[in-house]
Amino acid sequence: MNRKTFDPNGVIPDNGNYFGIPLSAEDAALVLISAPWDTTTSNRSGSSYAPDAIIEASRRIDFFEPMSPYSWRKGIATAAIDYSIQDASHRLRSDANRVKKVHDDVTGSPFDHLVYERSLRRVNEGSAEINANIYQQARQWIAKDKIVGLVGGDQSTAYGLVRAIGEKHGSIGVLHIGSNCDLLEAHEGFEHSYASIMHNILRDVNEVERLVCVGVRAFRPIEWERASTDSRIELFTGQDIWSKHFEGITWASICDDIIAKLPDNVYVSLDINGLTIECSPRTGTMVAGGLRFPEVVYLLNKLVDSGRKIVGFDLTEVVPDLEDKTNAAIAARLLYNMCCMALKNHDAPYVL
Repeated sequence: MNRKTFDPNGVIPDNGNYFGIPLSAEDAALVLISAPWDTTTSNRSGSSYAPDAIIEASRRIDFFEPMSPYSWRKGIATAAIDYSIQDASHRLRSDANRVKKVHDDVTGSPFDHLVYERSLRRVNEGSAEINANIYQQARQWIAKDKIVGLVGGDQSTAYGLVRAIGEKHGSIGVLHIGSNCDLLEAHEGFEHSYASIMHNILRDVNEVERLVCVGVRAFRPIEWERASTDSRIELFTGQDIWSKHFEGITWASICDDIIAKLPDNVYVSLDINGLTIECSPRTGTMVAGGLRFPEVVYLLNKLVDSGRKIVGFDLTEVVPDLEDKTNAAIAARLLYNMCCMALKNHDAPYVL
């Protein structure tokens, strides 16, 4: 099947592409890259398998999106997955576990600490290589004026993409939906931990003028202090959002406040644990509360209807399960909506 015979109303082909769209990256307005990496995850691992699981689940997506009915016709392409990323993630998992063991056991032997140093170095070097890989992949497509979205993997994989988008667009804002602020420095010694991604972006990507965290509801004291003192950071905590709901303030009004903090060009970083647990029952870090699925969709639509552009995005921390397909199915629907919203304000012709 080629793009001329692709039927969005028929059976979606099993061709290894997100949503089964038979389109080359050269011909599409939006390119999805994949990062099957989760080495530094502290709790449940498995998000390195997410890209393949989401590709499979995405074949069950219905193409009509009422908030942006025909955006998909501008083209959503799948870049070839670099499975060396997944191989490295699995290979370095044992090193990461040794590092975590030393952090958990302060009475370990001197030999344990020698192993710790070597293991930590290997993980940090491997993480830096993966970040460089994602950066180069993203830069390749951004240079051709493609919108680039990333499917993780854990959230640390977004670092290279944000760097590349900052270089292309200059001043950008990051809309971060997640359960945690991810503002820790070198969490457990890992320089590119999923728990450090926003700290690293603010430190290294000078083009990020504003970080707006939405739905965050679990903080270390040092993260709260950082967020309270850094003028670039705005918090819309899960606790505040639900309090406003209980007091009768509409989600539309809350969204207006969120969007007002963002510049014209916005990068959306969506950790699936930013949603309620029923939307992410097997994610690596589960935290009670969170945004409901329709609230996320409404916020993204309202963001682009404000005239702002989504210049890039990521969807991370999805942990698939062989029996329960909930995580992958919801993630696939979220991914499709993010693609449609990113394409909605993007000036590109229909190619499908």
